[in-house]
Order: sequence, then C-alpha cells, then structure tokens
Amino acid sequence: MADDQEKTEEPSSKKIDDAKKDGNVPKSQDISGFFTLSVGIALLLAMLGFMKEEVIRLYHFYQSFIGVELTVSVAHQIVINTLFRGLLMILPICICVAIAGVIANVMQFGFIFTTKPITPDLNKINPLKGLKNLFSMKKLIDSVKIVAKVAIVFGVAFIFFLKFITELPHVLLFSMFDQLEWLERKMLILVAVMLAILFVIAIIDLLLVRFQYFKGLRMSKQELKDEYKQMEGDPQVKGRIRQLQMQAAKKRMMSAVPQADVVITNPTHYAVALRYDKEAEGVPVVLAKGVDNLAMQIRKIATAHEIEIVENPPLARQLYRMCEAGDTIPSNMFKAVADVLRFVYTNNKEKFKNKLK
Repeated sequence: MADDQEKTEEPSSKKIDDAKKDGNVPKSQDISGFFTLSVGIALLLAMLGFMKEEVIRLYHFYQSFIGVELTVSVAHQIVINTLFRGLLMILPICICVAIAGVIANVMQFGFIFTTKPITPDLNKINPLKGLKNLFSMKKLIDSVKIVAKVAIVFGVAFIFFLKFITELPHVLLFSMFDQLEWLERKMLILVAVMLAILFVIAIIDLLLVRFQYFKGLRMSKQELKDEYKQMEGDPQVKGRIRQLQMQAAKKRMMSAVPQADVVITNPTHYAVALRYDKEAEGVPVVLAKGVDNLAMQIRKIATAHEIEIVENPPLARQLYRMCEAGDTIPSNMFKAVADVLRFVYTNNKEKFKNKLK
C-alpha cells in the first residue's frame, strides 16, 4: 500500500490540464526577463537616432523661450511639449516590451485565461502561513539562485570592464568622436556578453523549472487508477447506464411495432417487423426485431393490432442477422421482402389500397 502512495508516475494529461486551469504552469521568470530585456535593448539601439533628434528638438524648443517671460501659458506649453516628446521616445519601447513579456509567457506554456490565481483566498493572508512560506527552504533556494545569478552576470561584466579600462591610456589620445565610437563599441560588447550570460542562465532556469513542475505533479499508482475510473466511469455505473439505454431502446422499438405492415417469423424463435413507405423511405425499413421472449412480444403486439404475421424462417433469420431496428433492408433482400409485402398487400387490399397503386 505504501508503494502505491509514492508519487512515482508521470502526470497524466488531465492532471496537467487541471493544473493549467488553476494557473499552475511551468513559468521561468529568467526566460521572460531575458526576452523582454533583449527586445528593450534592441529597440533602444534602433531608436537612438530618433531619440537623438527628439532631444535636439526639445533643446531648440527650450532655447526659443530664452528671454520670454515665464507665464502660466508658457509653462503649459513647455510641460505639454516635453511630455509629448518624452512619450514619443519612451512609449514605443514600453509597449513593445509589454508585448514581448506576454509573448515570452505564451511561448512557454501557451495562452491560458484563468481568474483562479486572483480569486480571493483567506488562506493566502494567513500570517502564520505567510511566515512559514517566507522562511521556507524554497524561498532560501530562490534567494541563493538570485544572488548567484547577479554575482555571475556582474562578475563577468566587471572582468570585461577592467579589461576595457586598461585601454584608456591609448583612448585618451583619440579625438573626441573616436573616443565616443570606442565607448559605443565597448558598451555593445558589454551588453552582448551580459545578454549571452543571461541567456545561458535563462535556459538552465527553464529546464529546472520544468523539471520541478512535472516532478511536483507526479502521481501515485492509486491516483492514476482513481483518475482513470473517474474519466471512464465506474464499471457498475456504466453497466447500469447501458442497461437503462437498452431498456429505453427496447421500449421505443416495441412502440413502433403497431406501424408495421408485416411481421416475419421463423415461426417461434425470430420475429422481424417491417414497414414500407414509398414516399418516406423508398425501401422497406426494419421497425423491430427480437428472438425468443422478445419475438413473442412482437407477435402479440402484431396480433393485437391486426398486423399480418408471415412465417418465413430463412428470411426472418437473415433479416435479424443483417439489420438493426431503424435500418433499411439490404439490396440483396429486396426481392424476397417484396414478395412477402406483395402477398400481404394482396390479402389485405382494403387496408393497403394506397400501397397497391
């Protein structure tokens, strides 16, 4: 029993889907951070020229007010223009970074909409539980991971920075534009190195997060059995449902017997009720069929409703074997059934005068 309770089995697809509905997904913050940071830096570099032009425009705008009395109207113009230029420079980056954050999450676990994580839960504001989570082993490990990541990134960046400093004596001999070009080149190298390190850390974090996620969703053998039973249904319940369905089908079938034109028997074991409506179906249809006790009930209903019973053992057995209630008869049996119907219609001309036309 103890072995059955050990969570040694991989989570089922239902367990994973249920976890996703609850908002429990394998989300790596490092992947999201790396993706959004990369997009932000790329946009910043792409927009440097545009931002430079906007700053120059602002500078000339401010210069135009030199010697002008500072009134409320002037202050209003300065504030509005500054905000407008600032939004032009910042807003595209903010919007793209926000979109990148959404894409980074969707790439990890797909699009999921659920309100469960934000549903009020009194247990979440339990002070004792909060203190327990605050000083838990998971929080400690997460803190160590953050410190380690920051140390690695800034440690490597500092090594490159020290290397760049050794070039400063030579750079001081450059012209101002060459110095700015050198500074830009070194900054790009530094950014590329930091992004490369962050990328490696993000991939490692993603693998760890997914490993811990699926490990946390592991199931015991008993849980798998219970889930299968829940999905497939209890055998006893399913058996009862099938029994009720068969009873309902039998009841519908027997209620259709009074509509039959003829009942073909063998004569005691088999009974098949047929109807022929040229306009509705175009070919004869099996309304009901049965063996032994059910066949006897079909014959009783046929007798009570004055439906002719024709003994034809080979045809009755063949119809029972090849057709279900509601089926049209196979084409290879048309002639045999047509002969029976012709015999019935001829013997009951008054009743079937419309079908003899």
